[in-house]
Amino acid sequence: MRRLKLTPQPIRYNGRVPHSGGSMRVLAAGSCAAVAFTVLIAAAQVPVPNPPPRPAPPVRDPHTPGFVQARELPDGQLPSPKLDGNFILGPTHRPAPELAAFAALPKGADPRSVLKHGRVVEFVMTSAESKMYPGIARSPGTFGTPDPNNPARMIVTTSHPAPWTRRVGVYIPDAYQPGTVAPFIVGADGPDWMLFAALDGLIAEHKLPVMIGVSIANGGGDAQGSERGLEYDTMSGKYATFVETEVLPRVEREAHVQLTKDPGGRAATGGSSGGACALEMAWYRNDLYHRVLSYSGTFVNQQWPYTPAIPHGAWEFHESLIPNSPRKPIRIWMEVGDRDLLNTNWMRDNMHDWVVANERMARVLAAKHYHYQFVFSENARHVDRPTRLQTMPEALEYVWQDYKPSRQ
Repeated sequence: MRRLKLTPQPIRYNGRVPHSGGSMRVLAAGSCAAVAFTVLIAAAQVPVPNPPPRPAPPVRDPHTPGFVQARELPDGQLPSPKLDGNFILGPTHRPAPELAAFAALPKGADPRSVLKHGRVVEFVMTSAESKMYPGIARSPGTFGTPDPNNPARMIVTTSHPAPWTRRVGVYIPDAYQPGTVAPFIVGADGPDWMLFAALDGLIAEHKLPVMIGVSIANGGGDAQGSERGLEYDTMSGKYATFVETEVLPRVEREAHVQLTKDPGGRAATGGSSGGACALEMAWYRNDLYHRVLSYSGTFVNQQWPYTPAIPHGAWEFHESLIPNSPRKPIRIWMEVGDRDLLNTNWMRDNMHDWVVANERMARVLAAKHYHYQFVFSENARHVDRPTRLQTMPEALEYVWQDYKPSRQ
């Protein structure tokens, strides 16, 4: 197994160390194999139950040995959007000025009310219209089992064809001139009204170019065997091609906009698996996207179906793909929380720690001299809402700072 050397301190629950690399290898090769084999045989006949609940993630120290060296900022302060590198945010997360009104919205209030400088057009897409994603789903109350011969591989027997319906939201700033070609950002798990509110404020303040925001709902479910997992966790350019050939033409028709073909004028964003998907779009379709913004990116082993050429899913980004490939024209902003996900219960592959995965991403991006900004957020959970409210405007400024429109 290809590895970067990383030696974080042991993580303890109730004073115990739940796993280590060595103990996990013994478990995978020892008595667990017989149990997992029995479960695998049963899986062909009865639904496999969901994995046991995860314990609350431990609080990680950004100064853990093996983590990247990072500049610790005063509590409440953000890094400059002009700076590359690694930064530690303090535990207080107040909304950025551009998102203060959005943050104050009562539950259930119409988010359109905070948009003062643009509007949103929405439309619906169905699987019946799609040539690329006819739709799948995992049966309710089921998950999968680790392959007893390869703990890095998940076997799912309860995934089956199923239709999907999704909404797509398109933000159009008032400053957009009809008939002109515009840059744009594509977001996962939409429609994302926080993204729209941030664009609304930043474009009006001339901190971002006049751009279109496209936010696409996922196809349903999560992780292995689901439509969302198939779209976001698959290590390929398929989802980017789906967006290019099936979503963006609808965006142009429904919203009456023209979108740039220049990859330097296109960004992808998302949280969790949506963050991994954003990088997949730029990595595998670098002819289409050069800018990435990720919260709690799922740069872990979650791809399904298993692909022998990329056996560890998005973990391969920092394990092999980025270190062993020529540098690509990608600018990336990334965040992870000190209380981010750690899944020690199910796949004993040592590749399901979101904090370690994002720390490794920062290390390999620095080694390859990428333009990147990595934020380790204290007092922050997975895709932490207070952290997003605090950082999203700065993150968008960072990602777009060197944009120059091309002639089209």
